Amino acid sequence: MTTLNNLNKIDAITKEKIAKWQSNSFDQDTNKTLTALIEEGKEDELIDSFYKDLEFGTGGLRGIMGVGSNRINKYTIGMATQGLSNYLKANFPNEQIKVAIAHDSRNNSDKFAKITAEVFSANGIKVYFFSALRPTPELSFAIRHFNCHSGVVLTASHNPKEYNGYKAYWNDGAQMIAPHDKNVITEVQKITQVSDVKFTPNTSLIQEVGSELDELYTNQIASLSISKEAIQRQKNLKIVFTPIHGTGITVVPLALAKMGFTNVTIVEEQSIPDGNFPTVIYPNPEEADAMSLAVKKAKAIDADLVLATDPDADRVGIAVKNDKNEWQLLNGNQTGTLLLHYMIKAWKDSNKINGKQFIVKTIVTSYLMDKIAEANGVNCYNTLTGFKYIAAKIKELEGIEQFIAGGEESYGYLVGDAVRDKDAVAACAFIAEMTASAKDKGISIYDTLREIYVKYGFYKEKLISLTKKGKSGAEEIQELMKNLRNTPPTLLAGSRVTKMMDYDNHLETNLVNNSTSKIDLPKENVLQFLTEDGSLISARPSGTEPKIKFYVSVNTSLPKKEDFDAIDNTLNQKIDQIIKDLNL
Repeated sequence: MTTLNNLNKIDAITKEKIAKWQSNSFDQDTNKTLTALIEEGKEDELIDSFYKDLEFGTGGLRGIMGVGSNRINKYTIGMATQGLSNYLKANFPNEQIKVAIAHDSRNNSDKFAKITAEVFSANGIKVYFFSALRPTPELSFAIRHFNCHSGVVLTASHNPKEYNGYKAYWNDGAQMIAPHDKNVITEVQKITQVSDVKFTPNTSLIQEVGSELDELYTNQIASLSISKEAIQRQKNLKIVFTPIHGTGITVVPLALAKMGFTNVTIVEEQSIPDGNFPTVIYPNPEEADAMSLAVKKAKAIDADLVLATDPDADRVGIAVKNDKNEWQLLNGNQTGTLLLHYMIKAWKDSNKINGKQFIVKTIVTSYLMDKIAEANGVNCYNTLTGFKYIAAKIKELEGIEQFIAGGEESYGYLVGDAVRDKDAVAACAFIAEMTASAKDKGISIYDTLREIYVKYGFYKEKLISLTKKGKSGAEEIQELMKNLRNTPPTLLAGSRVTKMMDYDNHLETNLVNNSTSKIDLPKENVLQFLTEDGSLISARPSGTEPKIKFYVSVNTSLPKKEDFDAIDNTLNQKIDQIIKDLNL
């Protein structure tokens, strides 16, 4: 029979971790599963499950569900919550600490949410506990509404079904950034045994939250509407909505109704929350497969707009008709450009722009948004990837400048500042309003996008994700970044690389004259390369998935709308050449 000592691929430190999990401190199911993995000699799985502890990344704690310190389970959830409890008590002494907790439709999310609530309450912390699944942005709203010190939502966003996660929030309703994220991990690392976790709940400290908050949340969204008359005239706009088996079903239809839309068709096959996501490969509105049923329904009823939210309803994907009357999916940059352009133009038309308004985006999101903002007297700020940095900029400028909207290329957008995370519920409402406003003027959303390209420049982006799983994958990603940093590309698609921005070292290097300047953003392992003709290529290991992502952005002018297809083809060829030059 194979024992732990017989498994030669596993190093001593990892074996020590595994042995600790075989103790009586862990339940019988954990011991049984672990014993089976050892007896079956599944060394690679054991290494990946124990070689490190889960850490907070751009999306908090996220990983595959299962046994181990590098997995999502009741113990890693419990330890994270105990560490967060200890940190909260140290930061807010002599206060009744309050937290809010929500969860999505994923398998075990409700169970993990309950464990989280129990550990918080066992530590004397008041818990506002959503009695049923709710979107992540509503959790952010709840933190601010109840004046909480922190909050947690159990979700793995758009990841495959075997994943789950734990997003931790601070008292501003935003995901944690430095120093809080690292400090919480430090507190978690102090917990060396499961007995350090207080699992026995104080139920008197747990208060359920129901549909009453849905009303407040959606009322707040509707109060931001800026084209009420256009909606009234276009209230019968045919909208197809799918929550892709997630939480969007709980409040997106309500928000659309409060905005004034009366003709919303739900994709029935995807309307019931289900953590197995039976109709899709990935529950991600970035994937054409996940949108296919909604587009099919849109064709059948001759709809005007398709909206799709991911499982925790913080991301939204859309489909619109193009100039050939064919349904076309828009990417995150296109949707974000349209939404921010609509909001800025509406504010400008209402004479609300006086130079103290701003939008926020990330460094890997289309710089077309920067051009639109600048041309209309609106400030545009760029942050590191992760909506928590956008929220941090909103907080920094409170009382100084007025936030209009923000967004990132990965299908996350925010309108108004009552929520401090990407908000697909509000985004759905305002994408619908934007579509109604365009239709009221006799123009389609697709034509609006082409008009933006004519006026401000045609920007085209593509994302390439390389998946590298496990310990060996993480090492491979590190080596790839090291090579790019030490030997940057010199020529991409025939254009000289003129600048390298190294966010890990806070350094921008002019590759033509070797001069350097400081980058004033937090530290992150991201590299960007700018070419002479304005192309921008970014390399970034994901903070939440075993991937390294490359973002390629190219641009040129679009003389007139009729030239769109030809210029689009030229830009696609340029992107393909850049990818080839990078050996991706």
